[in-house]
Order: sequence, then C-alpha cells, then structure tokens
Amino acid sequence: MATRKTGWNEGATLLIVLMAALVVMSALVLSLAGTGVDGIRMLIRATARSSLLLFIAAFTASASVRLWPAPMTRWTIRNRRWIGLGFAFSHLVHLIAILWLFGTHDGQPPPPVTTLVGGGIAYVFIALLAATSFDGAVRKLGARNWKRLHTAGVWYIWLIFMVSYGGRAAVDPFYWPPALLLIAAAGLRIAAKRRKAAT
Repeated sequence: MATRKTGWNEGATLLIVLMAALVVMSALVLSLAGTGVDGIRMLIRATARSSLLLFIAAFTASASVRLWPAPMTRWTIRNRRWIGLGFAFSHLVHLIAILWLFGTHDGQPPPPVTTLVGGGIAYVFIALLAATSFDGAVRKLGARNWKRLHTAGVWYIWLIFMVSYGGRAAVDPFYWPPALLLIAAAGLRIAAKRRKAAT
C-alpha cells in the first residue's frame, strides 16, 4: 500500500504556504511602496506575475509529466489542485488591489469595457474551477462535463493572460518573457496531446 506523502510542500499544507507567501509579498510591497497609487499599482503588477507563474505551473502539469516523467513533474501533477487554488488566491488579491485602486483614488481612468468584460469572464471561470477542484465536484458534474469545464476554463484564462502580456510585449520588450512563457506553455500542452493521440 502506497504511503501518502506529507510535508510543507504537499497537499493542503502547500496551499497554506502559498497563501501565506502571497500575503507576505503583498505586505512587503505596500510597506516599501506605500498605499498610494504607485504602491497599489506595484501590488497589482506583483500579483499579476505571481498569478501567471502559479497558473503556468498548474496549466502545464499534466503535459510536463507526460513528456518528462521525473520527480519534479510528478510532484507538480500530484499538487496541481493546490497550485491551482494558490493561483485563484493570488488572483483574488490581484482583484482586491484593482478594486482598491479605482475605489479609493479618484481620477484613475477606468479600464476599457473590453478589459472589464474579458477579465470578468476570466474571474467567473476562476471561481468555477476553484469551486469544482475537489473530488465531489467530479462526481456531481460527471467526469466528461468536469473535464470540459476545466479545459475551457484554463484555455480562456490562458487567452486573457496572452492578450494582456502579448499586447504589452508588442510595445515593451520587458513583457516578452511572460508572453514567450505563455506560448511555450501552450506548445507544451499541444505536444503532449499529440503524443497521447499517437500512442
């Protein structure tokens, strides 16, 4: 009988560690940059980056272990649920920072309607994916419907990240690394799917 792995980097404990790290990061950003417009904008950027990294880890977990079975990729697929919930928490902090900026600092230009709609749909998907990330949801939805929801959800979130970082990369080389990371992550999933179809 296989023993269940435990430790700070496994299961629900990993989620607690990720959430604590995100809270500490947010507190450090605000303590260094202040709670004015510049500080909140820095927090928005910081949580956008932490969300991207956690999303990429969860988004590529299955593909990575299929293409390169190794202790690290097996750890990622084993903890994909908790990494995904860590992403959801990071993006919740990101949303709170955005609402804080536009709710308490007058004169800030509102985001474009397309950003509000596209980002709003992404948050609906994030909430649905987080709420259905447990085994009971699979039983209630059925495996096929659960897979459809999660596949559509992660690809839509990928698209929103790609539009955000890709659009900025077109005018600012600073955004090339995250845009290329997103492209590589999509390529990884496609390559893994093709390998699965070929076997």
